[in-house]
Amino acid sequence: MALVEPLVDEPAAIADLCGERALVVSDFHAGIEAALRHENGVEVASRAEKRREHVHRLLAEAGADRLVILGDFMHSIGGPGGAERGEIEVLLESLSVPVTIVKGNHDGDIESIVENARSTRTPGSVPEVTVTPGDGCRLGDVGFVHGHSWPASEVLGARVVCVGHEHPQVRLTDEVGGSRTERVWLRGALARAPFGDHVGTWTDTDLIVFPAFNELMGGTWINVEGEFLCPFLPEGLSDGEAYLLDGTRLGAYRDV
Repeated sequence: MALVEPLVDEPAAIADLCGERALVVSDFHAGIEAALRHENGVEVASRAEKRREHVHRLLAEAGADRLVILGDFMHSIGGPGGAERGEIEVLLESLSVPVTIVKGNHDGDIESIVENARSTRTPGSVPEVTVTPGDGCRLGDVGFVHGHSWPASEVLGARVVCVGHEHPQVRLTDEVGGSRTERVWLRGALARAPFGDHVGTWTDTDLIVFPAFNELMGGTWINVEGEFLCPFLPEGLSDGEAYLLDGTRLGAYRDV
């Protein structure tokens, strides 16, 4: 098995962390329904329970020993509202595996939510929950960073670097002009050019850009002219390829 292997038909992957098997998801964006109602006037029923059940199902099916959330566990950038805070607390309280939360640009007050989730459970029954700095962390031979800031040098020294933040998508158009948007994975060799002297020892490193776990999120259309959000993309993935969630290879993402 590769160090990081996407699950077929899922916006999630399994990572081999030197013997520990981790389920990795990115851009959970808990409580987004409340934000859509408040900011856009769009009424969407809460999918919090569905997201929680989805995580539990994937953990069970994959036999995972750990959950890694690759940033933007929260949705609101400021203080989290009741629905958002409640969704995260209930999910954390329901888990029986350790959790690593890689801090994203939406996760400003995530530590207080983690502490509150701990306080509501019987001492000793709460699995380990770790919140990393914004420049990420390395677990075994896999580096994790959300992607809104530059990665730590230890992250760049890993054999595989996992990044979120972009929510990569592709817009597919049929012969009669109809179109749809699909979430995609981006994968290829991590190029050194955008990092300069930011990292010393350089290894042959793969970069994987994760799709958003939350299907209500928009994202970066890789085949429509525009700008990436991550400071080291697209230069850091000059020869990357795109894959649909079902594993279909679309080829070089720049040419899709």
